[in-house]
Amino acid sequence: MQHPTLALPRSLRRVGALGGLTAAVFAVAVATAGPAAAHADVEAEGARALDQNVALTFSAESESASAGISKLEVILPKGIAPGDITYKEGPDGWKLTPTDRGYTVSGPKLDVGEDAEHVVTVRQLPDAKSLAFKTVQSYSDGKVDRWIELDEEETSDGHGHGHPAPRLDLKPAAPGAKPVAPTPTEEPTLSAPPSDTAAGEPKTGASTPAAEPAANDAEGDDGMPIGVPIGIAASVLVLGGGAWWLRSRRSGSA
Repeated sequence: MQHPTLALPRSLRRVGALGGLTAAVFAVAVATAGPAAAHADVEAEGARALDQNVALTFSAESESASAGISKLEVILPKGIAPGDITYKEGPDGWKLTPTDRGYTVSGPKLDVGEDAEHVVTVRQLPDAKSLAFKTVQSYSDGKVDRWIELDEEETSDGHGHGHPAPRLDLKPAAPGAKPVAPTPTEEPTLSAPPSDTAAGEPKTGASTPAAEPAANDAEGDDGMPIGVPIGIAASVLVLGGGAWWLRSRRSGSA
C-alpha cells in the first residue's frame, strides 16, 4: 500500500496540469472570439421629443486589425430630413455630404484601431419615444460593418452579439413644444424664367406650352384674330384705288 505522503505530490501535479489546460483553453477562446464590445452608438444627454438644435454625438468602434475607418453613412429616421442636419465636428479632414436618405461623413482614413466620432446638430427632433440611426461603417480596405439591425430583428453573429443600429431614447416633449415648419426644399424648375425669354434664349421642356404664347399673340386685344382687321384694311385700299382710277378716267374723257 502506497504511503499517503507519496501520493500528495502526484495529486498536486494533476491539479497543476488541469489548471494549465484550463488556461490554454481560455487563451484560445479569447484569441478566436470577436470583439464583443464593439458597437456604434448615438448620444444626446437629456434629449426630449420636439427639442430644437440638438447636438447628437455618434461613435463607431473599429473592428479591423489591419485598416482604418474612412467613412460613415448614417440613415436618418422618419421625421428628420438631410436638410435638418448641420455638421459640427469630427475627425480631421472629414466632411459631411447629404444623401437622399441621410448623410455621410468621410475623409482621410483613421489609424488602425481608432474609433470614429462625429457630432451633428439636428434642427428639431421628431415627436417619438426613440430614434434608430442605421449606420454603415466603411474601412480603407473596403471592409464594411453594418450597424443596421433594429430591436425586433437583431441576430447573433456567432460571438454573442449582433449589429444593432445606434438608438437614441427620448424623453416626452416639454409642455407647449410644437413642431416647427418643415425645412424648405427646392422644387424642380418646370420652365425658364422670364429673364431668359427676354434675353432671346429658347425655352427648354415640352413644346406645347411654348406654343401657347404664340397663339395668344395672334389675337387682338378684343379677342378678334389679327388677320380680320388686316383683311378689312386691304379691301378699303383696293376700293379707294378703284374709285381714284374711275375719277381719273372720267376727267381724261372730258
